Amino acid sequence: MNNNKLETISNLFEGNEIRSIWDSEKEEYYFSVVDVVGALTESNIPRNYWSDLKRKLKQEGSQLHENIVQLKMKSQKDGKSYLTDTLDTKGILRLIESVPSPKAEPFKLWLAQMGKERIDEIFDPEIAMNRAIDYYRSKGYSDKWIEARLKGILNRKKLTDVWKENGITQNYEYAVLTNEIYQEWSGMKASEYKDYKNIRKESLRDNMTDVEVALANLGEIATREFAKEHKPYGLKANKEIAKRGGHVAKVAREDMERELGKSVVSKENVLNYQYLNEDKITKKSTKKLKEN
Repeated sequence: MNNNKLETISNLFEGNEIRSIWDSEKEEYYFSVVDVVGALTESNIPRNYWSDLKRKLKQEGSQLHENIVQLKMKSQKDGKSYLTDTLDTKGILRLIESVPSPKAEPFKLWLAQMGKERIDEIFDPEIAMNRAIDYYRSKGYSDKWIEARLKGILNRKKLTDVWKENGITQNYEYAVLTNEIYQEWSGMKASEYKDYKNIRKESLRDNMTDVEVALANLGEIATREFAKEHKPYGLKANKEIAKRGGHVAKVAREDMERELGKSVVSKENVLNYQYLNEDKITKKSTKKLKEN
């Protein structure tokens, strides 16, 4: 697990501290199971409660215990690091469903509501679109920015459709090709770009300036048109086309930077918090990256 960062997330579970580790390679959080159990139950010894529950789940055939990952976490008692049972976000939500405690009920109701909303969106996709628009507006994005973002999502879908026709079927292959485009025009892979902007699971596009978004879109549109014209098949051939598409955006970037006399690749993001090396989440002034 590379470049992990340990942190304590506060103000969750009624103020209880839940230790977590960020896996930058998988872009996933792993949470201390004992901490979550302690926050959701009245148990004086959460470790024993979790041991009994884990045994019960295994006997019932639950696969939850198979997803447990043991990671070293700093003890809240003596400050030393010990191997600790952890689960990713999906696993923690599944764990909450298995805890028979009144404190877990609000979480279970929330999960049920989320499930209902996703089912409703299957029957009426417009609900999902409206939800996305409302979310972006609540974050301070302009309608012009939102319109461009939604068009960008559609253009991205057109690109992945072309890639699929050209023999690309695995998720990691899509990631490899996307990295080729980003690496060519920005000098960074998508994960490196996220690190540069100090974001984690957040969307990279949502944290770009309008210039960065335009360059990213240009690279993908150029890649799509080249792929449609030359019809490369398989990962190796499509990587060459993706690099050529990214180069189109690179030329546009270099021309713009020569005129401006500065880089157009920005560290700015739209978060109202930042991740620090001290492994804490701190509030900061929100910077909105939206079109005027």
